Amino acid sequence: MKQMTVKEVEALINEGKKLNIIDVREVDEVATGKIPSAINIPLGLVEFRMHELDKTIEYIIVCRSGARSGRATQFLEDYGFNVINMTGGMLAWEGKVE
Repeated sequence: MKQMTVKEVEALINEGKKLNIIDVREVDEVATGKIPSAINIPLGLVEFRMHELDKTIEYIIVCRSGARSGRATQFLEDYGFNVINMTGGMLAWEGKVE
């Protein structure tokens, strides 16, 4: 499984890179703040919404601590998606939130 630290993700955002971020936390968790431009697909819905994703695009998967995003990353990887787990999750995130 490919992984990236919160600092690496934040650096890419600060460089102006267009990232495709999927936040797999629950809706109420995301309401407390998410990485700008991240889309919310709660972990329990990933299987049912993966048809919305494009296998040619790289996605960075985010959750609260890195555990759920790790499960989502592994699941999507098994289906041929190009995904990276953001280690540390939002607990370690120091960048902007919306």
